[in-house]
Amino acid sequence: MAIVSANNVTKTFSRPTRLFRRGNEDSVTAIDRLTLTIDQGEFLGLLGPNGAGKSTLIKMLTGILHPTSGDIQVAGWSAQHQRARLAMDLGIVFGQRTQLWWDLPLHESFTILRRMYRVSEDAYRTRLAELAALLDLREFWNVPVRQLSLGQRMRGELAAALLHAPTLLFLDEPTIGLDVEAKAAVRQFLRTLNQEKGTTIVLTAHDMNDVEELCRRIVVINHGRSAFDGTMEALHQRVGMPSRLVVTFNHSVDQLTNLPFDCQAYGNQITASFNRARQSPLAVIDGLRQWGEIIDIQMQEPPLDLVMRGLYQAVR
Repeated sequence: MAIVSANNVTKTFSRPTRLFRRGNEDSVTAIDRLTLTIDQGEFLGLLGPNGAGKSTLIKMLTGILHPTSGDIQVAGWSAQHQRARLAMDLGIVFGQRTQLWWDLPLHESFTILRRMYRVSEDAYRTRLAELAALLDLREFWNVPVRQLSLGQRMRGELAAALLHAPTLLFLDEPTIGLDVEAKAAVRQFLRTLNQEKGTTIVLTAHDMNDVEELCRRIVVINHGRSAFDGTMEALHQRVGMPSRLVVTFNHSVDQLTNLPFDCQAYGNQITASFNRARQSPLAVIDGLRQWGEIIDIQMQEPPLDLVMRGLYQAVR
């Protein structure tokens, strides 16, 4: 069941061509006839280079901007015409912006948000207790937001976005600036939220580790259009960068000949480089069995940031 449906959406902005004269304007198309469907319970990574249209698309899906043409339905509501009602079903976290009150203790921000979203007292207490446990908030419960570390504030931001139990969560760079431990904690929380609670999550990020660890589906936006929509494996196949297979044998391997892929032997290991668009990992493994008994296999995909760079160059 689709929770997001954007049909043939275009967003055009006008900008003046001269600074001090009116009437001289040209137009810039940020989103160009884009169609996108997101099913309930998905964890989707929305990627693209700077200026590709990601932020514009998110603002339209959340009702902040209206499309120039096309139609957007989110959680059963029109993003153009029912923004106030739609807001009750959305959670939004922007990594460099806050919805917490800077000079208030963290828990007082939650109290204000409860009233804004009209959450009942019983539902609020249950929800907040659950979020506090999952995000480990109690240690800085009474600390003013301005005194929180970046990792603590991000955990508070996530709790604030989820107090009203939204069905759809938008995340824009949620781990930006966090240390390794804080990133791991945020990722684990989001994984639990999606897999166990069924919350639909849309993630935009430049940290490809976030995307690789969390997202089952990737949509790449470039020049306002969809350049790719599919799984991580399909993305690797689309770009065609070489994958590596490290195969360990129960004996030393000396010379490799007559193989339809590049190989290097070292001790009892063979490292094979191949293009998954032309050869499957199983075919590569079958080709290596002639050298003896295989005791271990490790698949090494190229880093996602290199794959994305290759995709951007291909569709430029």
